[in-house]
Amino acid sequence: RALAAWLGVCAGWVYSMVVLGGITRLTRSGLSMTEWKLTGERPPVTQSDWEAEFTKYKASPEYKKIHRSMTLEEFKFIYWMEYAHRMWGRFLGLAFALPAAYFAARRWINGPLARRLGLLFFMGGTQGFVGWWMVRSGLEEPEHEWAQPRVSPYRLAAHLVSAFAIYATLTWTTLDLMYPRPATAGAPESLLRSTAGARGRLLPLAALIAVTATSGAFVAGARLHGRGHAYNTWPLMSGQLVPLQDYCDWERLGLSPLRNLFENTAAVQFNHRTLATVTLVSVLAAWATYKRPGLLPPRATACLHAVAAVTAAQFALGVWTLLAYVPVPLGSAHQVGGL
Repeated sequence: RALAAWLGVCAGWVYSMVVLGGITRLTRSGLSMTEWKLTGERPPVTQSDWEAEFTKYKASPEYKKIHRSMTLEEFKFIYWMEYAHRMWGRFLGLAFALPAAYFAARRWINGPLARRLGLLFFMGGTQGFVGWWMVRSGLEEPEHEWAQPRVSPYRLAAHLVSAFAIYATLTWTTLDLMYPRPATAGAPESLLRSTAGARGRLLPLAALIAVTATSGAFVAGARLHGRGHAYNTWPLMSGQLVPLQDYCDWERLGLSPLRNLFENTAAVQFNHRTLATVTLVSVLAAWATYKRPGLLPPRATACLHAVAAVTAAQFALGVWTLLAYVPVPLGSAHQVGGL
């Protein structure tokens, strides 16, 4: 119980990290700190400290192209947002490592669990490096003069997928500790066959959900009109269900056909919309197939109901967020809804 409670708290902490990271991105705070140190940065205290940090930010492409009218007081807000995100992650590392050492000393951790905790510690440690690797890309001059300074969508996707993987592994491990006995233990043969069949269909569905969530990172990281600030209509885009002219505009944008799929605003938006629709239909189809009592263990049936409800809500929230031009509360809620 103590191990499960500890890992459950860590999973909730990761969830809050994703919330804070989404707000940091949506408020354009992520590029406010132009340096990174493994042990942490000392925050500005005096007026001269703040002016020094602001001077560093003024040398960045984001300030020169977007925030030239920013005041020092406005800079302080975006700086504290990014600083809080970084330090919250470092505190999470301590909240994971110190109890892990205590439980290991008490010999409460067996071999398989130790290997999984070691993997989690490695993933969490590298997440900080991935985050800085992402931020560095936004401190470089954009490839095109007309493009806004933004982090690489590929690095943003890597950072987000890594956070999702950490959260999923923590949640999975917590549930393993809470329910060590398999849900199908002692179940009749008919339920075992039905559960095996469902697993074969639901695992590809889980992969589809992961791909859909990853495609959302490319919408957020699009170099031109990122964060969903383009094609703010639904279901049509520029008056078309399939915006072929904009989708196939890679030559004008200086992109290869492959890069076009991940960097062209029209392409990434259309891909995400399509994947989201396919995901919604697939989840509801799976729910309709296995919702009847007796086809799955009771806990699995309850989870299936929850997944169907959350997926429908996430789809509706995505449309609402798009039509509202991505206000910070809705954009952040949509990101954590995917998680």
